[in-house]
Amino acid sequence: MNTENHSQTAAFIWSVADLLRGDFKQSQYGRVILPFTLLRRLECVLEPTRDTVLAAAKANPEKADTVKERILLRAAEQQFFNASPLALGKLSDTQTADDLLSYVQSFSQAAREIFEHFHFEDFVQQLAGANLLYQVVQRFASIDLNPARISNFGMGIIFEELIRKFAESSNETAGEHFTPRDIVHLTTSLVLTDQERNLKPNSIVTIYDPTAGTGGFLSEGDEYIQQVSKGVTVSLHGQELNPESYAICKADMLIKGQAVENIKLGNTLSDDQLPELRADFMLANPPFGVEWKKVQKQVFDEHNLKGFDGRFGAGLPRVSDGSLLFLLHLVSKMREPKEGGSRIGIILNGSPLFTGGAGSGESEIRRYLLQSDMVEAIVALPTDMFYNTGIATYIWVLFNNKPTERRGKVQLINATGRHSKMRKSLGSKRQYVNEADSEAIVRAYGAFAETDESKIFPVDAFGYRRITVERPLRLNFQASPDRLARLAEEKPLQKLETEQFEALVAACGALGPDQVYGSRPAFTRALKDAMKSLEFKLAAPQLKSVFSALSERDAEADVCADKNGNPEPDASLRDFENVLLGESVQAYFEREVIPHVPDAWIDVSKCDPLDGDIGMVGFEIPFNRHFYTFVPPRPLDEIDADLKACTDRIKAMIEELSA
Repeated sequence: MNTENHSQTAAFIWSVADLLRGDFKQSQYGRVILPFTLLRRLECVLEPTRDTVLAAAKANPEKADTVKERILLRAAEQQFFNASPLALGKLSDTQTADDLLSYVQSFSQAAREIFEHFHFEDFVQQLAGANLLYQVVQRFASIDLNPARISNFGMGIIFEELIRKFAESSNETAGEHFTPRDIVHLTTSLVLTDQERNLKPNSIVTIYDPTAGTGGFLSEGDEYIQQVSKGVTVSLHGQELNPESYAICKADMLIKGQAVENIKLGNTLSDDQLPELRADFMLANPPFGVEWKKVQKQVFDEHNLKGFDGRFGAGLPRVSDGSLLFLLHLVSKMREPKEGGSRIGIILNGSPLFTGGAGSGESEIRRYLLQSDMVEAIVALPTDMFYNTGIATYIWVLFNNKPTERRGKVQLINATGRHSKMRKSLGSKRQYVNEADSEAIVRAYGAFAETDESKIFPVDAFGYRRITVERPLRLNFQASPDRLARLAEEKPLQKLETEQFEALVAACGALGPDQVYGSRPAFTRALKDAMKSLEFKLAAPQLKSVFSALSERDAEADVCADKNGNPEPDASLRDFENVLLGESVQAYFEREVIPHVPDAWIDVSKCDPLDGDIGMVGFEIPFNRHFYTFVPPRPLDEIDADLKACTDRIKAMIEELSA
């Protein structure tokens, strides 16, 4: 069944909303349609063994619950069962609600819990109260969701279509709940390509997604491994914040025969419910640019109290964007390199590449990842690829056990041109990556070679030292009327009595309005002489305020020195220079700075806290800069010719109108 047919099935299911209109709010449509779709899918999956389960239930009425559950699970040949003789198509039209709730309660516990997350019973009662329940039940009973007709992969597409429609009707963000399948497929292929040697028969492989959504990445990873390697057991683990998405993911895992207890509900950043997990492969698409203020206390506590013994020891990004926190969370789940290591594929927006200067949380996280040699490749995706945003996005591929040829290097792949237009936009998604383009991107990654689309850099190419460049303070001093007037604006001087302030102004004025002092020591001596007549003594902050009010910067004045004779820096002229890691700071300074400002010097007290060398170390990945191609502007003659042709056409049109 192709994607178009999946969309048609989703549209038919969503047409149930026509029955709900008027009795339910638009924002409630999905909360009715999604659980009923799940119920019908579970019913269709169990259909082949239905009679066997009923017979087993009838033959073992007195057995203990745990024993009976094992018997029925074996009879169902699934990880769940339903022991009721009822079905959606067999419910009574007079006591539909009671029959339906009895039917749902007859599922095994793991399946029953799924409907609790949808508050299914509440909506059943609302439907019954509006006299709509029987019509809705009959509509869903007529929908064929048999696995022979619709695979688990296809069912995933249908659920995602329904969630997207639900999000649109309730002004929610669909992209927070699932990732487009073309991007899921590409990311999974990048992470799992060339891993066949690690997928040996009878081995157990663990896949983890900390923002599992409806389980797209987990399903795709499982399917990929089953295709390339036989006899491998895939163990799927995930955590999801949204209850409805969690319920769908859990149902998908049930149908696949996965251990549903490995799928958790909750906030991954504040409450990691799989703390002991170490996964072979990790795939994630955390929400773009979402603030983490709600979990700020828990994250700060873990960072400050546990350091690198926790998940966030490398640093904390700004509260407005938690993307890098999810990346650090995944890194904490990596196996040790001696155990084979772990590979990560995570989709991020552009800000984690460059946001934050040297010493910032973002820069320190990039530094940790790059200097630990975990970043293997970064792939730039086309724009307009996601349902809720058209922004630029990137797939980061990380591996803590790189092959020899990749060690100490990072591959950047520009895949922004690898896309096809969709016949019909879905939200903000107007483009997709087709199979051919997906394979080309994976081949470029696997080839690990320099091309127009692929560039390879040493890790240090993304690092720099930010040095502080100071220039001397040069001031002149004058007791002009304008500068004397500024004395009243100085807060320390505002504490003087009126008579004292007037006496101070008079003393300063005695220096003469036309006398300009280009030397601070000379002015200091003259000021002290002028202030001998005062009957009070200025405090140090007040004396400093006098100097401030009567001074102005003057490039021709003498350098102001401290008590040791060293030049004082002028904060207004302070500048910063970024020196590539590995380059001599002094050589750079003498080459790039001294020829332009000969009196400048480096503030050697500003050192990196980790390596102790001069300058604060920073890391950024200026992706676009490395792929920028200069396109010269057209010759002026061509532009002039186009303008003349345009004006000629306008003149002709005006003449026609006036004729």
